[in-house]
Amino acid sequence: MRLKGMPKGAALKDIFTGIIIALVSIPISMGYAQVAGLPAAYGLYGSIFPILIFGLLSSSPQFIFGVDAAPAALVGAFLVSAGIEAGSEDAVRIVPMVTFFVGLWLMLLRVLRAGRVVTYISTPVMGGFISGISATIIFMQIPKILGGTSGSGEIVELLAHIYVTCTDSFNLMSLILGGSSLFILLLSKKLFPKLPMSVFVMATGAAIGFGGFADRYDVAKLSAISRGLPAWKLPEMDFSHMNEVLTTSLTVAVVIMAETLLASNNMANKNGYRINNDREITVYSLGNMAACLVGCCPVNGSVSRSSMGEQYGGRSQLMSVAASVSMIMILLFGTGFIQYLPVPVLTAIVISALLGAVEFELMGRLFRQDRRELFIFFAAFLGVLVFGTVYGVMIGVVLSFISVIINTANPKRSFLGVIPGHEGFHSLERNTYAVPLKNAVIYRFSGNLYFANIGIFADDIESALTAETRCVVVDSGAVCNIDITSADKIASLRKSLAGRGISLYFASHIGQLNDRFRQLGLADLVEKGCCRRTIPAALLAAGIDQPYVLTETDIPEDRLFTAGDINRLEFEWAFGTLADDEYERYAEKLLSELSPDSDPETQLSEVIGAEPWDGISEPDQEELLEHIQVHLRELAEKLGIAPARIEEAIERRKLFLAERIARKNPEALEVIREHDAHFEERLREHDPKVYEMLLSHRREALKKLRVSAPEYVPIIESFYGNADHE
Repeated sequence: MRLKGMPKGAALKDIFTGIIIALVSIPISMGYAQVAGLPAAYGLYGSIFPILIFGLLSSSPQFIFGVDAAPAALVGAFLVSAGIEAGSEDAVRIVPMVTFFVGLWLMLLRVLRAGRVVTYISTPVMGGFISGISATIIFMQIPKILGGTSGSGEIVELLAHIYVTCTDSFNLMSLILGGSSLFILLLSKKLFPKLPMSVFVMATGAAIGFGGFADRYDVAKLSAISRGLPAWKLPEMDFSHMNEVLTTSLTVAVVIMAETLLASNNMANKNGYRINNDREITVYSLGNMAACLVGCCPVNGSVSRSSMGEQYGGRSQLMSVAASVSMIMILLFGTGFIQYLPVPVLTAIVISALLGAVEFELMGRLFRQDRRELFIFFAAFLGVLVFGTVYGVMIGVVLSFISVIINTANPKRSFLGVIPGHEGFHSLERNTYAVPLKNAVIYRFSGNLYFANIGIFADDIESALTAETRCVVVDSGAVCNIDITSADKIASLRKSLAGRGISLYFASHIGQLNDRFRQLGLADLVEKGCCRRTIPAALLAAGIDQPYVLTETDIPEDRLFTAGDINRLEFEWAFGTLADDEYERYAEKLLSELSPDSDPETQLSEVIGAEPWDGISEPDQEELLEHIQVHLRELAEKLGIAPARIEEAIERRKLFLAERIARKNPEALEVIREHDAHFEERLREHDPKVYEMLLSHRREALKKLRVSAPEYVPIIESFYGNADHE
């Protein structure tokens, strides 16, 4: 636990949060102890030393340890299968034994460094897992609000238990108390997120219980707890159940490791820090050893209490220390009020915390961004809900690996061409101006070649061949490795191409790929010069030199690349087919940043070149001004000034840019002038009214500029001719 350099205010906040966690742990710990087959008091005993050990030794600054749902449910299920009555002396004797072996198994898992498996679990799996656990515990708690007892098992059993509760033991006042408490808690999260409303709700509940209201309407209250700290003793070994104890404890240990590491890593990722998985497993082991000494069930990382700690601004394990000390004080001096706490009120506190742990935000993000990952999220979520913690994790992990295989089996790939007047090779799919070479197929494959994707690789190349193809050049810059299946397929493809007079080259890859070629029987690819450092070198080796012959000898004028189109390349590279929309969106973004309180010309100079295209070129600025002019009317309404004044500012800026461009490259200025003419012609065809408005305001603006800025007269004559006199 790191406290050095912590501000006093932050330390006090963590202590206060720890006290809240201790108070909230009272109903949670007592309830889960009963689920595990122990008297409720043992839940409080397990909320002292395990939490203290975790707080002092954990590498996680925020996560909270304690008696929790998954281990308690597994132990309770074991007692049922073993025929041991919950709350009996046998249960009190056997459960600490299970906890002891859980600690031993966790230490063995630490020695085996089993925590590394968590690094292979994706964010959707992790989020679905945490959400599934939270939802499961919520369904466990719902019957307590309805007037019944906590449920156990998976969703089918939990729903059945809720149904039985509604038919056999439903209590309307319990529902009213629990439902109103939950409503207040959820509303306060929205309106007053920093207010510890759960403490006030708990205090109100204690007052209701003390006043006799709960008894009058048969609302369940917590059981009375005798004062004093638990005695320490080693668990008794009962060898009659040893096989079941060993298998159950191993299952519980795996669940504790997986659940707590997943949840704590999820919190670490969200808050920008890292934890040491090996160290964490060691702490889990020590925490369970401490729990067995006081007779408690296995302890685990608590999603609900950790979420609550985060909600109230806890940032260090001072929370855990404060919670542990607070629980000691409660057991020594404050157990009297526990018997007055209504169960539905405290259950509402638990459910409120668990709802905060459900990853609703991640669900929405995946829905908008990646539906495949959303499917994995729900698979892990439903896996936990329907089949339990272990199977839920397994389902999510398996689906994650399937997703990896699918992605690598179908990597991004494209055919390349050249842009006349521009260097390099560019995707034909993403670039308007790119044209394929007449005698060569240039193919980019963005992934390693192996058995699952080599078929796609070969089929793509075969489908691109024409009667004029003399060579195929694979841009293998993203290929770092191949397997023996792909090596055999490459050899077969190469032989097939050679039979048709077509040579196959690989270019731009790392040198180690050549070693792999030689290792897998493709040495002649390297030895005969079919592996080249660059694409031009591969084309030259195939007898194709610059200037390259293109498939299109008569390229339409609107696809000819010019000096004024450099920004078009940048936008197409970044946004592909959405480039036009993005160009317009960027222009609208610039408009939104203008303010009626400042000079428009000054602002236009300031906003152009801002993020996200810092350093935008002068021709690009000029084209953006063309887009801004189309919005002249709405811009005038927003700024509350005459369109003519804005147009004058725009024209002044355009003339400034034109003069600078002309000084550097007179030919570029002519290209820009032609580009503007094409842009305005398209505008005239699609929106004649806006076009006429633009010309009218331009004439007025240029007349004024001839007088106010005579230094621009030559560039006006060159760029516009007599546009202001028409």
